Amino acid sequence: MNRTTTSVAALAATALAGTVWAHSGATGKVKDRMEAMKEMGKAMKSVAPMMRGEAAYDPDTVRQAAQAIARNAGDALTAHFPEGSIHGPSEALPAIWQDWDRFEALAMQLEVTAQGLEGAADNGLGGMGSGSGGMGAMMGQTGGMMTGNTGMMMGNSGGPVVGMSAEHIAQMPADGAFAMTAQVCSACHSDFRAEDD
Repeated sequence: MNRTTTSVAALAATALAGTVWAHSGATGKVKDRMEAMKEMGKAMKSVAPMMRGEAAYDPDTVRQAAQAIARNAGDALTAHFPEGSIHGPSEALPAIWQDWDRFEALAMQLEVTAQGLEGAADNGLGGMGSGSGGMGAMMGQTGGMMTGNTGMMMGNSGGPVVGMSAEHIAQMPADGAFAMTAQVCSACHSDFRAEDD
């Protein structure tokens, strides 16, 4: 497994596992979204070792994890963020409501990539960069990921650009679909979540 796969899997595991916040004092929408983030973090953490080649690959576990992420993404995710809901132990930044369009786009993109990951579960691992049909064919010289005119491009900043459908992602190796899902999570956390102390 190459360094890119390992880095993305490690990033996903740490970023989403870190969403397991102390829930003391959380109520209402803040508590609900913490529970949703906790479920997504647990899902990512359950498959990250497989994507790093540290555990046996199990398509059923990948499928279940992808379903948990998709269930909490998209409209379900944005519904957890009514304007100004940063009271209590929330790590949500005011930037969410200042740049709602980007936040909403990332939430929708997370749903798409998770659905794609669910579809890619039976494809197994492609080694992200170890061959002509997998992620290696999509890696640009600048480290970005590109799939052509209808594809998704991920720039050096790690910020994904919408464009690839769940059906297209489902044709990829599972580790490629996982990497895309992790990069969407990372982009959202980078812009809209307060750093842990």
